[in-house]
Amino acid sequence: MNDFRFQRGERLKSRKELEGLFKPGSNALMQYPLRLVWRPMEEKRSDFPVQFTVSVSKRRFKHAVDRNRVKRLVREAYRLRKHELYETLPEGSPQLAWMIIFIGKEMPDYPKVEKAMRKLVAKFIKQYQLPPTNDLGG
Repeated sequence: MNDFRFQRGERLKSRKELEGLFKPGSNALMQYPLRLVWRPMEEKRSDFPVQFTVSVSKRRFKHAVDRNRVKRLVREAYRLRKHELYETLPEGSPQLAWMIIFIGKEMPDYPKVEKAMRKLVAKFIKQYQLPPTNDLGG
């Protein structure tokens, strides 16, 4: 059975890794109203394959209550989709740092965020997958 909890080890809190997300070498994907910035981590910091954080612009949402609401919606959508991500990452792959940036201008509802997260995770899986190897001899 899948573990749907969002545990402490899954949270991206390292200042070094967060700054690294905005340096050259990071990758980005977009599915409006979400933008994913990710990169392999320099050193493994927990037992989880992905460490995750959320950012919401203070310029677009002036009130902290609104920013916190959007962050809760995004974290919830990620929490329910992360098992798909974990199952498809190759064994022994480096730990990944993920930052989801909410780029929408209006307060979203959960179905909109969930749909965007589903598509974003699918895009990431498709991009991250290595081409299959041909092990038919030879």
